[in-house]
Amino acid sequence: MRINLDDVAAVEKLDTIKALRDTDEYSQQFSEGWQLSSGIDVSPITGPIDRIVVLGTGGGSAASVNLLRSYLFDQLKVPLQLNQGYTIPAFVDEKTLVIVVSHSGNTEEIVSGYEQAIAAQAQIAVITAGGKVLEMARENGHAHLVVPGGMMPRIALGYIFLPMLAILTKLGLAADKSEEVAETIRLFSELSQQYGLRSPLAANLAKQIAQQMDGLTPVIYGTLPYFDAPAWRWKNQLGENGKVMAFWNAIPSLHHDEAVGWDAPAAMLKGFHFTLIRDVEDSEKTSKRIEISADILRERAGAVQVVQSQGTSRMARLFSIVYLADYVSLYTALIRGVDPTPVEVINLFKSKMGQPLVQVQVR
Repeated sequence: MRINLDDVAAVEKLDTIKALRDTDEYSQQFSEGWQLSSGIDVSPITGPIDRIVVLGTGGGSAASVNLLRSYLFDQLKVPLQLNQGYTIPAFVDEKTLVIVVSHSGNTEEIVSGYEQAIAAQAQIAVITAGGKVLEMARENGHAHLVVPGGMMPRIALGYIFLPMLAILTKLGLAADKSEEVAETIRLFSELSQQYGLRSPLAANLAKQIAQQMDGLTPVIYGTLPYFDAPAWRWKNQLGENGKVMAFWNAIPSLHHDEAVGWDAPAAMLKGFHFTLIRDVEDSEKTSKRIEISADILRERAGAVQVVQSQGTSRMARLFSIVYLADYVSLYTALIRGVDPTPVEVINLFKSKMGQPLVQVQVR
């Protein structure tokens, strides 16, 4: 079944859990998330912090950690590492800040890592909507913040990214970013009008990109050091929301290996859609690499799209790409007549592993 993305009634009927509505409301979510974040008590965290390890998996937690790492790349004075597996690095000790992030509170990899962080006597802060993780935080007297549940974690960045930033700010590891948060919230309000369902295809970049990608395999290229995380997020959202295989990489590193694959047979490369991300902080050499890459790929690939970040502050610009990507990923499913919400393969893995299945409530 094919869907006309300008047929509002048909799209809304297909979008059973109102993912588009929740995406439209990012400005409200980020406003609430920032206000909520101000209330976290970090007093249980004492002593010097030499490094940060964040335990997080999936489209909400892991994506937020990577975005935070890119965002603070040239500002954070201690290393920040994402940990997605069952075990934690051997270097975790009493001078390590471990931020435990699990929206459901029951992610088995996170529970396992949390138990090991406790044994390593790490400094710990927890962000969750409930579950086992919240029980452990309360039992151990760890700093924690309870965030709203009942929505897909991959659309809950305001309740994950902002609390992590607030924790770092309260500990003196990051500067106050209130003005950048405010600009990001304003930008969400503006962009929701451009990318939302009621904005017609002729004027809607998100719908246009989804239409260009239709039938092709998406490849997203970001740039180092700030816009690799949005590219990674875009790829993941195309998987979870769009229900399509997608790939990502970052300039300039991809020019040392992956770019050789552009010499693949023409019939193969014509099956790919490339999206290249540009930003005002790209160096002159990086900008030149983007232009050259786009030129080469236009001669070989099925389609090429170059997108420019919007906004003044780095936070706003990062999330302008994230926001575009979220809409594109939703439209990528909807245009094919697919509901973007269910994650049947993830539930299949969970059922075979004996974990609780993903349950999303209509809010």
